[in-house]
Amino acid sequence: MGRFSDGLVHSAATGSAIKNAAIWPPTSLNGRSAHIAFIGNSLPRRCGIATFTTDLQLAVDAMSEVGRTSIVAMSDAGQCYDYPSSVAIEISDEVIGDYRRAAIRLNQLKPDVISLQHEFGIFGGPAGSHILTLLDDVDAPVVTTLHTILSDPDPDQRRVMNAVCQRSQSLVVMSEFGRKILNANYHVDPARVSVIAHGIPDVAFIDPDYVKPRMGYDGRTVILTFGLLSPNKGIEVMIDAMPAVIAACPDAIYVVLGATHPHLVKRHGEAYRQSLIDRAEQLGIADHVVFIDRFVDRETLLDHIAMCDVYVTPYLSEAQMTSGTLSYSYGLGRPVVSTPYWHAAELLADGRGILVPFGDSVATGREVARLLSNRPRQLALRRRAYLDGRSMTWAQTARGYMRLFRAAATPPISTTTASEAPHKQAA
Repeated sequence: MGRFSDGLVHSAATGSAIKNAAIWPPTSLNGRSAHIAFIGNSLPRRCGIATFTTDLQLAVDAMSEVGRTSIVAMSDAGQCYDYPSSVAIEISDEVIGDYRRAAIRLNQLKPDVISLQHEFGIFGGPAGSHILTLLDDVDAPVVTTLHTILSDPDPDQRRVMNAVCQRSQSLVVMSEFGRKILNANYHVDPARVSVIAHGIPDVAFIDPDYVKPRMGYDGRTVILTFGLLSPNKGIEVMIDAMPAVIAACPDAIYVVLGATHPHLVKRHGEAYRQSLIDRAEQLGIADHVVFIDRFVDRETLLDHIAMCDVYVTPYLSEAQMTSGTLSYSYGLGRPVVSTPYWHAAELLADGRGILVPFGDSVATGREVARLLSNRPRQLALRRRAYLDGRSMTWAQTARGYMRLFRAAATPPISTTTASEAPHKQAA
């Protein structure tokens, strides 16, 4: 059992803590404002789900009909994060009692809707089954975003996915293909599933050459891949492709931006990163490959995207339902060369980008070189991607989610104008 003191619930076994969410008065649906609670990872934890959850929470919080937002943050065992005030509850992922206590606190908070960010790996138990304990006990309706949908799940994964879908008022995926898999493999009614694009920052259309001098890449042709480093990203394929790219474009440089995934570091240290560095040296192209071992803030990330001439996602498996890195780079107006994993195949179809076979360094090198040698084609792809991206900004994504939140809430959340909305209470 946990103990109560100083507004916190402490797990006697682990020292994990759940903030006393009852310090925020519950929202009544009086036609003025709503309270939306998000469950997922949260910055400053370093992962894609944390970035997504935080960005979505901030975008929804900015909407006029929302009075407050709060986050239930999943924390991995033994880690302590300096969370912002928006994080009302913390759960140690492997401590099932934390999920029960979090449900109690959520019921005290009385959110109008809970937005669950589902990814198997962020919850404890077989296939992340601990989250079902929380879902069984919460009173508020749940709208679930499925970040991974497996076409061939093992029995535990299928059981958990079926249970999450059953406990959710509605489901969100980020591609039409995700909706098809849910129907074909999990027998989910397509009418319960909404496709809402992964959000992106709303920034100006910028020529890479304006940014490169400030970033230290003046006079270079920049190819970029960013995100947490792990073997499934296929970075070695692009490194193997670089000799052909350099032959066609001698000033080309491949920038690999991102820290190694924390889970990979725990198991294997930096062996994978070192193998990539060794590979570039063995090919004699070390001067054309730069590794930036950092988890960067948004402004630094946007600067790197803005300076690149081509963005590459050489992922090795098609079973990638969502890629935030792809969404950012495409939506900010970068030409993209990618393998045809599910998200890329859909987003880059009809000539919106260039698709190459999985693991094929020859095809990757050929297509990147051709694109870098054809400035008019680069510009055409950039303009088309940027225009498409205006429908993917976080403000647009938040509007899509709010439509689902209004439909899920009982009684319904009223829409108000900015002038009618009350002053927001800090979470």
